[in-house]
Amino acid sequence: MEVCYQLPVLPLDRLVPKHVLSRRGAISFSSSSSLFGAPDPRQLSQRRGAISYDSSDQTALYIRMLGDVRVRSQVGFEPERRTSHPYLCIDFRTLHTRLDDGSASTAPERRVHRLLSFQRYLHSSRLLRGVPQQIPLHILDEDYTGQARCMLEKVGNWNFDIFLFDKLTNGNSLITLTFHLLNQYGLVELFQLDIVKLWRFLVMVQEDYHSDNPYHNAIHAADVTQAMYCYMREPMLAKSLTSCDLLLGILAAATHDLDHPGVNQPFLIKTDHYLATLYRNTSVLENHHWKSAVGLLRETGLLSHLPAEDSLNMERELGSLILATDISRQNDYLSRFRRHLDQENLCLSNASHRHFILQMALKCADICNPCRPWELSKQWSEKVTEEFFQQGDIEKKHKLEVSPLYDREINTVGKIQIGFMTYVAEPLFAEWTRFSDTRLSQTMLGYMGLNKASWCGLQQEQTSLSKEAELGSAGADKEGAGAGAGARRDSITATAAGGTSSKEIPQGSKES
Repeated sequence: MEVCYQLPVLPLDRLVPKHVLSRRGAISFSSSSSLFGAPDPRQLSQRRGAISYDSSDQTALYIRMLGDVRVRSQVGFEPERRTSHPYLCIDFRTLHTRLDDGSASTAPERRVHRLLSFQRYLHSSRLLRGVPQQIPLHILDEDYTGQARCMLEKVGNWNFDIFLFDKLTNGNSLITLTFHLLNQYGLVELFQLDIVKLWRFLVMVQEDYHSDNPYHNAIHAADVTQAMYCYMREPMLAKSLTSCDLLLGILAAATHDLDHPGVNQPFLIKTDHYLATLYRNTSVLENHHWKSAVGLLRETGLLSHLPAEDSLNMERELGSLILATDISRQNDYLSRFRRHLDQENLCLSNASHRHFILQMALKCADICNPCRPWELSKQWSEKVTEEFFQQGDIEKKHKLEVSPLYDREINTVGKIQIGFMTYVAEPLFAEWTRFSDTRLSQTMLGYMGLNKASWCGLQQEQTSLSKEAELGSAGADKEGAGAGAGARRDSITATAAGGTSSKEIPQGSKES
């Protein structure tokens, strides 16, 4: 028998926590493997709301409302296709009670009415803390991790460790960070964003990033969002950006690689992927990221309360920001940026100029990994290189031409990173420093210089070890070849076959 209780019929737009959680119904925690098993009589006294929770299935919580309308919340936000079922993916932890100031409810009743994150029951973590009262919109209820909260207090620090933050938030760094920034700027209240729609949008955004991508995943999106926040706090931008600019900047950073397949545009083109055909081989991935973001905005109705013209303009400007991250158009944007700086004609009171600077800021945020401290930069370098190599493995498997730098047999992390810094990152951040010569800009250039030197050092070590191995192999061939003239002849042959000896290198350099 299905254990669920029907609530009074309410308009869907009124399904907010205080309407749901103020109703007394029946919570039943079933220890059976089926969600529809009989409830434990000992637990029926804990009834509040209309919830059936299966403790053996720790991935989902079902709430039946309005007859056929059911809301599904997933602990951990496991990826799932939304089109395959009628459930609305919103996070259960947002269904907390927001009592009005004039409410007569007592403190114990408020604690009962507030539905806590089920991670408390599943993990019994010692790190769980309550949300500070000064934050008007609670993020993770009482189960909000104390250490994660401390990190968010320093979210504008360039040394922010997104990998640690992702662990502290149980893999929900993108949701938590983006929500925090929108709330901190006051954008939720200013744009009158529905709290449930916003949280549902962020959950769906995080779900649509592929967790099996070594690099282009939700953690990368969270890292770019944090970097974008740092740039928007720079003095020249902080005093010029409008609230609309801030909202677009954060949303663009969070969605800029949405549904990234883990391969690059040339791969999609040469395999005749449907996305390449759809977007006519032009900014294929970036167009897909933009359209995916717009799709989620419309599916959740996050901006549906705004005038139609305003919401359409925001969608277009969001696309303009995301399209700017196309690395194949790097030189176009960089040349335009240089011209503006050379002519000193950037005016941030001009909307189009502000938008262009947001484009450049997002470009910097997207490729800022070489500018992070070594411990963070090295991790990102290894992850992006592994994603390159995985694509190269697929190309080899299907007898396709292997993309440059994507062959793991002839390339190294250091080689790829040194080239990327030299030809892509350094020119961009040099111009950004001309535009905003601040402590942050100097810090980024300093880290990039140190990181490049570190990769050069590692690359030299690998080269030396490789040469020593070759010489050792050549020496073994000499010993096995025998003595006398024959051994000498074999030694010469082995040396020629093994390549240039270490003694020949100085001679060649002197001649040159």
